[in-house]
Amino acid sequence: MAISTRQGPDTRDGAAVPLAQEADALTIGRRVRHLRTRRGMTLEQLGEAIGRAPSQVSMLENGKREPTIARLQAVARALGASVEDLLSPQAPTHRDGLEIELERVQHGPLFSALGVRPVRVTKSLPTDALEAIVALQHELERLHTERALTPEEARRANTELRADMRAKDNYFPELEHLARGLLDGVGHARGPLPQRAAGELAAHLGFAIHYVPDVPQSTRAVIDRRHGRVYLPSDGIRGRSDARSALLQALASHVLDHAEPRDYSEFLRQRVEANYLCAALLIPERDAVKTLREAKEARAISLEDLRDAFAVSYETAAHRFTNLATRHLGIGVHFMKVHESGAIHKAYENDGVRFPADALGTVEGQHVCRHWTARVVFGITDRLSPYYQYTDTPTGTYWCTSRVADTADGRFSVSVGVPYAQVKWFLGRETTARATSRCPDEGCCRRPREPLAQRWDGQAFPSARPHASMLAAMPSGAFPGVDTTEVYEFLERHAPSGDGRHAPTA
Repeated sequence: MAISTRQGPDTRDGAAVPLAQEADALTIGRRVRHLRTRRGMTLEQLGEAIGRAPSQVSMLENGKREPTIARLQAVARALGASVEDLLSPQAPTHRDGLEIELERVQHGPLFSALGVRPVRVTKSLPTDALEAIVALQHELERLHTERALTPEEARRANTELRADMRAKDNYFPELEHLARGLLDGVGHARGPLPQRAAGELAAHLGFAIHYVPDVPQSTRAVIDRRHGRVYLPSDGIRGRSDARSALLQALASHVLDHAEPRDYSEFLRQRVEANYLCAALLIPERDAVKTLREAKEARAISLEDLRDAFAVSYETAAHRFTNLATRHLGIGVHFMKVHESGAIHKAYENDGVRFPADALGTVEGQHVCRHWTARVVFGITDRLSPYYQYTDTPTGTYWCTSRVADTADGRFSVSVGVPYAQVKWFLGRETTARATSRCPDEGCCRRPREPLAQRWDGQAFPSARPHASMLAAMPSGAFPGVDTTEVYEFLERHAPSGDGRHAPTA
């Protein structure tokens, strides 16, 4: 119960100042009633002692009248108590506390929204019924708050998880050890994990693989622990060619004994752990570190080479590189997965790069600068060759390599970058592609050019597509999550000819 603990009002000049809001009046009233009944006084007797009608005393005890200091002083004298006794924030008994809380919640907005008739709080209402009603109200408030704060909780959980990953340099030795034990269990000693060995790992853990056409669209795989089965879609792994990944992620959650997450924070951690263990199985630490160290000595580190050496996706190779780069190579690094809209889907850094972030420090859903490699790569027509770029930012110069992948949810770029001082170890350092980013300065790329702004300001009303940006605080601008420059350029391209518009300037 949230009850005020202030000791009383300012009564200078004898002013009769109300002591409290309704909530405090409830507690004061119950304390008056408790002291009156303990002394064996009736409403009439107390009313006569303070010069008030019994009905007025009843209203005071029920919290329906805000007492003044003069009234409380009179009541205190009549009851042989002090004003401090009446102003105590504690309910006099457990039963009184329940009655006070029920009275409060029944006057609150949540109870009113339910459309339920209020319960009359009388002496005949059993205490266990009061306890049940109050407990139900608490649970309703908890569920309501949990749902109402889901976006905020998601942002907070993402921020906390990324900070934890940064503190560990994105390296989890316990998961590396677990992966090594699983591989040893199926006799896999060296090199990439073949699909056959992934199937043997499932059998080693007591599961049979079943390919079926009706796996739920929202899943990549489903484990039946009761019957020892792993269900995978028979029509391909949801747009991916590597069946190992979906299988190993499902097995990883089983090995890690993941239960239904209690909150969004636990859900995120489970996902990170399963993805990490899956990658550690596909790209075993011992072999990957040997490959990367040899590449560093030759000043020829390449994510494409790591991808090809272990027959994995570019994104898996990028994730695995961030796991091992700092611990084993001494290289700080950052990683981004960015939707074609420019919104960050996933990100990690321990190299000082400054990601766009909201007031809570969350980067998921925020829009990346148009000049960063992760955005520029969408305009590169050569999808076969890797794309490299230097970007000068307010926190330093970074070199990045990036690839674009097509998914059911649209195109995503996957980028890995390092500070300028570390680029000497990488293939692609000779690139001449260079850009300058002044973000978060609005004049860098977020503010439309003046001719476009003058022409379209107040004339555009875009409908935003819900995406990862919904996890972030509302971005600045008239239309949260909408890239205004992109909208204006679109309107300029499609405006009817002959209406006096001017060609956009560079």
